[in-house]
Amino acid sequence: MPGLLPDPAAFASATSSGALSVVHFAADWAEQCAQVNDVLDTYSKRPEYASIKFYKCQAEDLSEVSLKFKIEAVPTVLLFRSGKIVDRIDGADPAKIADKIKAHCNSKTEGVPLEQRLKALINRAPVMLFMKGDRETPRCGFSRQMIQILNDVGADYETFDILTDEEVRQGLKTYSDWPTYPQLYVKGELVGGLDIVKEMQAGGELAAALKV
Repeated sequence: MPGLLPDPAAFASATSSGALSVVHFAADWAEQCAQVNDVLDTYSKRPEYASIKFYKCQAEDLSEVSLKFKIEAVPTVLLFRSGKIVDRIDGADPAKIADKIKAHCNSKTEGVPLEQRLKALINRAPVMLFMKGDRETPRCGFSRQMIQILNDVGADYETFDILTDEEVRQGLKTYSDWPTYPQLYVKGELVGGLDIVKEMQAGGELAAALKV
């Protein structure tokens, strides 16, 4: 889900990255903004867009920022790279938003080294689970058990289906020096597989480790 940018300092920090940042200038009273929120939430969960950062800001609360970037109506979506606007979409136009994100993502990710892709995926959320299938439809018994444990402790986490990307599936084994799946990461660091997570749960350590 796109993160909320509460103040100008957070906005400047989020958009200064060399990676592509997508910012939705929104207002709670505008019904069309909810549609754009749903669209960006969907894209933020797609593995091919793992390197992109998605944000939302309340245009009226950040009036100086809105004025600086000539936000005349909501919803407006701006695409940033290294602090500069690289594109914009005025109004609720899901098709145009999709096209712009895809175009700018592809222009930057072709030829990106696998290690860089893996780092982006691992850091996509504070708690990331690499598994077979997804949280709604696990595709193996080990992954199903891992999901059950994470749900039991009330963890806030995202998943990546390794069956959808063979390069990631094989590359992550080498990158993390861990040969099996599922693999659980917290703040970009490997926690381990199912056995370790079970031990942490039995020892009462898991819930605390996942509070990020």
